[in-house]
Amino acid sequence: MTTEDIRIDTANGIGFIALDRPKALNALTPPMLRAISEALRAWRHDQAIRSVVVYSPHVRAFCAGGDIRFLYESAKAGERDAIDAFFIDEYKLNHAIFTFPKPYVAVMNGVVMGGGMGISQGAHHTGGLRIVTQSTKMAMPETRIGLFPDVGVSWFLARAPGAIGRYLAATGASLAAADALYARMADAYLDDGALPGLVESLRHQRFLDGVEIVRFVQTETTKHKVAPIPEKSELAAARTMIDKHFAAGNGASIIASLEREADNGNDWAKRTAAELRERSPLSVDIALQQVDRAKFSTMAETLRRDLDLTRTTFERGDVLEGIRARIVDKDNDPRWKIARAEDVNAADVDRMFESAWTPAAHPLRLLKD
Repeated sequence: MTTEDIRIDTANGIGFIALDRPKALNALTPPMLRAISEALRAWRHDQAIRSVVVYSPHVRAFCAGGDIRFLYESAKAGERDAIDAFFIDEYKLNHAIFTFPKPYVAVMNGVVMGGGMGISQGAHHTGGLRIVTQSTKMAMPETRIGLFPDVGVSWFLARAPGAIGRYLAATGASLAAADALYARMADAYLDDGALPGLVESLRHQRFLDGVEIVRFVQTETTKHKVAPIPEKSELAAARTMIDKHFAAGNGASIIASLEREADNGNDWAKRTAAELRERSPLSVDIALQQVDRAKFSTMAETLRRDLDLTRTTFERGDVLEGIRARIVDKDNDPRWKIARAEDVNAADVDRMFESAWTPAAHPLRLLKD
């Protein structure tokens, strides 16, 4: 199966998904989501398919997320159903990957953001692998545009070491390969230059089953000359400060804690507080609470909550203003509905978690881990 922006085929008992929309950094469009979903649906019960490999042949990006401009234009045109349909399709795909009964391998080279995380993180739950490279730039930067980490990623952030998940959700900090490994958002490392050879080997070498395929890929990831050391990553270096300031509380209390630390001369705290001041205050609190709730949720419950939040953030949150300021007009001067973190109250946040659907009518009600 081949569409304009994606190449899907099978070889040697493996389903291959190659993202091929380089000018948009492989941002996911509705047809791309449908194509991947259809392929996984067919492969799920096909005994000839033992594993799935998703990758990008373009070193700049694995996937930069969902098609934000499409969502913005749909919202401006009052096409709420189109927005709902996009997220419903995306979240069903995220869940299909998370529950896929065969090893799913994602090679996350280049930019990996938003929806790109949604089509890769679930690999770990299938017995597959999440592979990073030296070009990997991973992030969930949604609070910059008035959104929140969706696509089920809060489930993984909630299971990151210490307070790293809350830190990443609130700040949208970017992770290099070593950081991603340290945060348990990746499982292995591969040199960018080795990716074409790996795909070629997978297409032609004989394998007994999916476990053997994963074992082969793992062996290939040990052959690089220089590998990142997670314990020496920037994230590891900041771990003590992250745990100190992000372990609990809302955006206002975290910023206050960081600013007190900054007053004592800590540059990291000063930078981090300034970054949080630039984010949507409402979105920061939503993101923090989403991670907290995900600690005690299934993936299905997390994705249902994500859908509830996309509806409310598009209807009465900051996302349209954030997209306008950061992506459309690029003036980088968003006018958030609540200007200061100190002015966000619990009721504001709780209202954003209200569902537009009853449990019996929820579009994702049939999802089950």
